[in-house]
Amino acid sequence: MEHTLNAVAIIQARMGSTRLPGKVLADIGGQPLLQRLIERVRATPSIDRVVVATTTESTDDVLADWCTAQEVPVYRGSVDDVLDRFWQCAQLHPAEFIVRVTADDPLKDPQVITQALALCASSPEVDYASNTLQPSYPEGLDIEVVRFRTLERAAREATQPSEREHVMPYVWKHPDRFVLRGFSMQPNLSHWRWTVDKPADLDLVRRIFAHFANQPLVGYQTVITWLNDHPELLAINAGTIRHEGYFKTLAEEQKQ
Repeated sequence: MEHTLNAVAIIQARMGSTRLPGKVLADIGGQPLLQRLIERVRATPSIDRVVVATTTESTDDVLADWCTAQEVPVYRGSVDDVLDRFWQCAQLHPAEFIVRVTADDPLKDPQVITQALALCASSPEVDYASNTLQPSYPEGLDIEVVRFRTLERAAREATQPSEREHVMPYVWKHPDRFVLRGFSMQPNLSHWRWTVDKPADLDLVRRIFAHFANQPLVGYQTVITWLNDHPELLAINAGTIRHEGYFKTLAEEQKQ
């Protein structure tokens, strides 16, 4: 795909994870997780800029300092209203297409990001594109692309805690208001976990990067082939439901 899109990737990151504090700077083969992620996102030809959106909490001072030292643009905003933090960051780094990247996914793949961007740009009326509408990729390869105009509307109209905390639900919950596009892969591997939320997840990701130490930008298909040949590794972090954090927020919201 030619580099013709005006696109910025915003990585939402914070140190205060409940289950695995400090995970975004955890060491993976001699580099912080966030560094691994940034390198892979930057390898996407259609991405112009990569920005980190973190919080104003003092616990995130170390994260902001790391970004500054690495010359990675960083914005600091709300802890719980992640949609507002994301939107404020997007206004400082405006682009036609905004790529949402979660900081606990060091195996994000340039090919998948490119596919999502191409789909969102395929027609002027498309507002949002992702591979999460019908999950089929390993969790950790999730990618969402939204137009600037669409993010602006979501930030203005979304009211539910689950919509504010998780950024994109307002958009994909309203296909009557937005034009959505999705893509999938075969076979369906949505039960695989390449995200880092718990110690077992970090263990698996470290093993993957150790095996592909000479290929830091290894493609997801190559990783899938290797893991299929080593099914014992998939058992390391099996058993956690997909998007556990979102469903927890939703359950708390429904109690109110």
